[in-house]
Amino acid sequence: MITRRPNAVIVLSIVLAAALTAVAGWVMAQMREDALASARAAAYNMALLFERDTQRNFDVYSLALQGVIDAIDDPRLAELPDDLRQSVLFDRSATAKNLGAILVANASGDVIFDSRASPPRELNVADRDYFIAQRDSPHTGLYVSHPMMARDGPDDATIGLSRRLEKPDGSFAGVVVGTMRLDYFRRLMSGIEIGAHGAVTLTLADGTLLMRRPYAPEMIGRNLADSALFQRFGQEQEGGFFGVGPVDGVRRWFAFRRVDGYPLIFSVAVAAGDIYTEWRARAWIIGSLTALLDATLIAFAALLSRQLRRRELLEDELRALAGTDALTALANRRAFEARADHEWLRARRSGQPLAVMMLDVDRFKPYNDRYGHAAGDAALAAVARAIGSHARRPGDCAARYGGEEFVLLLPETNAAQALAHAEKLRSAIETLDIPHADSPNNVLTASVGVASTSASDFDSWRALVEAADAALYTAKRAGRNRVAVWQPSFAREHHNAGPEL
Repeated sequence: MITRRPNAVIVLSIVLAAALTAVAGWVMAQMREDALASARAAAYNMALLFERDTQRNFDVYSLALQGVIDAIDDPRLAELPDDLRQSVLFDRSATAKNLGAILVANASGDVIFDSRASPPRELNVADRDYFIAQRDSPHTGLYVSHPMMARDGPDDATIGLSRRLEKPDGSFAGVVVGTMRLDYFRRLMSGIEIGAHGAVTLTLADGTLLMRRPYAPEMIGRNLADSALFQRFGQEQEGGFFGVGPVDGVRRWFAFRRVDGYPLIFSVAVAAGDIYTEWRARAWIIGSLTALLDATLIAFAALLSRQLRRRELLEDELRALAGTDALTALANRRAFEARADHEWLRARRSGQPLAVMMLDVDRFKPYNDRYGHAAGDAALAAVARAIGSHARRPGDCAARYGGEEFVLLLPETNAAQALAHAEKLRSAIETLDIPHADSPNNVLTASVGVASTSASDFDSWRALVEAADAALYTAKRAGRNRVAVWQPSFAREHHNAGPEL
């Protein structure tokens, strides 16, 4: 049982603490994955919203340009007055918010119609990329230009959307171009939450940066085509990956989408640090609580283990006291019988001899009467120490059998060895030189009876003890202060003998 194994309590607490830590670690890992999944989904959704909003506005503007082309192709347009012609060419969609002027330029680049002025402003756009692209290729379609910086700075920068005008024979006749303020994209990006270190960018398909959040006016128009990040966009319509921003070097999760039908790419990037900000706070709380619980569990287990050890020591002490004679500190009769039963069975299994010595202090009653019980107790304690010193092997057992009688159990000891051992013990007691005026030897002595299973077979250890007791009485009748080894004839003599002092 665990209550009998104090160390098992600590081991179990460590196992439980490890399991608790593993569960907490798994939960925190799942929370981390959830945080990343949530950030990815948010970035994808924002990129999708930007793409759809931009596509809708560009579609409206593209229709406006196509409407101008259709009107120009109508021969009746030239017959209209200037104000009516202006109204026909440029409907209300051309003057919508964030949309600049719509211009019509001839093959030389001279502006011939202007949605913002009638008569048109004196402008020539032959050097603009949206004019050159349409002039050089009849298959350009809707062209989105590079940023055009205003004189008062990049805050008023615009881009141009142009379509080609053709003569009946298909040759180049000029362009229709509409301008759009980049501030539209700036405001579009400003209403979202992407974290303290997030970024949103809009680039042309060739890598030219049109707008960025955080707003960096000096970056508008810069080409990022050579950056490793932009090259990862490839030709796919959409995607996502972890990468390092080419502008500030911050590691982010990038979700990108191409605007369907237009050479524009939106990317929404959430900084890795921002993704896990909330997770780190929760992980710190969970980790701290788990560590506290683990420490509490182990500390409680250590305290319980300490108490169990104390209890075990106390129980051992009580068991020792229960099996120990209080006066002599030798085993008592009960403890001896338990040991004798164990050694008897072991001797039967192994076939080794087992010897028993019965020892009785000679003329102890006269000693008590003359010197008093206190001296008698001291004499018995001295004899017990001598006996205990002759029971040094692990299996030996010295015990007080009752009154002034002692017993010594000697495993793996034959009759001859037991006899020699008994003689040494008898001599050791005599040499204690405890005065005894009523003894012929003038000192306290003892008689010893010895029996061994090597000399004869016995049915039980009790029979062996009785044989040693018979030998003891033989030694006493022979004059005391001597050793006698059991013989079968001793049994009859012991049966007929009276008590000895």
